[in-house]
Amino acid sequence: MEVTVLMIDDHPPIIEGYKSILSYNPYGYILDIQTAFSCESAYHLISTTKTPFDVVMIDYTMPPFVEKNIHCGADLVPIIRQYLPKTKIMMLTSHSESLLLLKVLKEGNPEGLLVKSDILADEFLVAFDTIVKGESYFSSTIISLKQELKESDKVLDSYNRQIIMLLSQGIQTKNLPDYLNLSKSAIDKRKVIIKEFFDIEKGTDEDILREARKQGFI
Repeated sequence: MEVTVLMIDDHPPIIEGYKSILSYNPYGYILDIQTAFSCESAYHLISTTKTPFDVVMIDYTMPPFVEKNIHCGADLVPIIRQYLPKTKIMMLTSHSESLLLLKVLKEGNPEGLLVKSDILADEFLVAFDTIVKGESYFSSTIISLKQELKESDKVLDSYNRQIIMLLSQGIQTKNLPDYLNLSKSAIDKRKVIIKEFFDIEKGTDEDILREARKQGFI
């Protein structure tokens, strides 16, 4: 069975490693592989290809293509969905921050999401085969994250996660309305809920961030 693959990573040795592992696949796949080393080259390839890829493998951290508002590999996902709706997406990342991974899962909904430190060659092959066959595959960190966040997700909805992320980037509470479609009073109410979730009776933004880091959310 021939499988067409696009590998997107800004480190050529990493791509060569993926190619080497897949060349030993025991599933009989004949691979037709193309590569892109930046968000810009990936964008042009995705938006102009006449032959849809079966699988696109994307590294999360990539040089941005500011002109098209593409700042990381995750920003390529909706572009792939637009131009190649039947293509399966396998995202790989070195990041292990819970909020970032949750954002990728919820907004991109990739068929595969793997934290690189989780996997060895054998699991990489299993993940690839699973995704080619139309099923989803998540590495151990992602599986644990999904379990842990079933309850917390009810409290830490999209807005509350954005508040934490913006605070971690040094944005002051008074400036948060500039980044969110929320009033200052609505943000203050949400910060009370966030503090209750983290079991902070009284505290500052730094206390929220300290607890969020301790629990692996940032």
